[in-house]
Amino acid sequence: MSSCLPKLTTVVLSHRLRALFIVTVSCVSFSSVMFYWRIMEDAEGQLYGLPTEIRCEEFLPSPPHTIAGGPPLPAGDVFFVETSKRNNPSYLFTCSVESAARAHPGTRVVVLMKGLANGNASLPNHWAFSLLSCYPNVEIRRLDLPELFSGTPLAKWYLQSYHRWEPYFLPVLSDACRITIMWKFGGIYLDTDFIVLKNLKNLTNALGKQSQDVLNGAFLSFKPKHEFMELCMQDFVDNYNGWIWAHQGPELLTRVFKRWCSISNIENNMDCKGVRALSPEAVYPIHWEDWKKLFEPISSSELHKLLKNTYAVHVWNKLSHRTKLGVTSQAFLAQLYSQFCPATYAKMKKDSEEQSRPAM
Repeated sequence: MSSCLPKLTTVVLSHRLRALFIVTVSCVSFSSVMFYWRIMEDAEGQLYGLPTEIRCEEFLPSPPHTIAGGPPLPAGDVFFVETSKRNNPSYLFTCSVESAARAHPGTRVVVLMKGLANGNASLPNHWAFSLLSCYPNVEIRRLDLPELFSGTPLAKWYLQSYHRWEPYFLPVLSDACRITIMWKFGGIYLDTDFIVLKNLKNLTNALGKQSQDVLNGAFLSFKPKHEFMELCMQDFVDNYNGWIWAHQGPELLTRVFKRWCSISNIENNMDCKGVRALSPEAVYPIHWEDWKKLFEPISSSELHKLLKNTYAVHVWNKLSHRTKLGVTSQAFLAQLYSQFCPATYAKMKKDSEEQSRPAM
């Protein structure tokens, strides 16, 4: 009997150890499963507000077709700038970036936003950032204004804090950013109320006419360190007046171009010393006084005919932002959304449907 006791004790301990091992493994396995699902929930949470039916693959454009022996497209990024501290992009802002990314799949689309945190902090939890992450060529970065203006005539101007009390400071700051970006880096600048229809890379050293004798800087395309942009920066400082609307923007570009060309009137598609003034149909097919046409119905054939020679459409958001758009209507703007920024359009449709449902 005494000789059997150690054996029995050994067997019992063996069973206990085996049971403990099984329980431990089970707990670890359960914890691993729960941890996996928690990670997956967190990952899904990053796609805040994104419709479940949206998949990136559905909206990524096909790779661009290359023509053997064709001239290479000019280098340079596409830039958007947000000079306010807002970090909750609107439908139009998101559509602008998405349409540019789709039209330029081989080009970096850089969105510079003043409201983003310093350092390596993650982007705000907003559906627009999740949506734009579908496009591998989109980069969203913090706008560092002192660094941007350093080494330019605008550095001293920016450090003069009293300008921040001027009535149009944010638009003026945006005007300053775009001409500085074009001079320092070159490429393409677009306002965040454009919808891009075609690749803009063939429009080099160019800007658009918004009306009979006025240029606008909502679209700019220049090679880096171009003398015309250098003259614009110098004029910005020499003839500064932040109390007059458009004095530092369209009026600046217009007066510098007229001096550049030694002319008094600007003709359509005028090329002067290597800088071209595009006709209004290129990027401003809807005149600012006719902005309500963007919300009026138009047939697909009429729309195609109207935009035949158009690269991008300026939506004049300052005038139009309070107007309600019928998302599923045949309105001019609704058709642009559906064709040129389909992921944004899908999000708009989902939100519209949810808002129209009766409360339970």
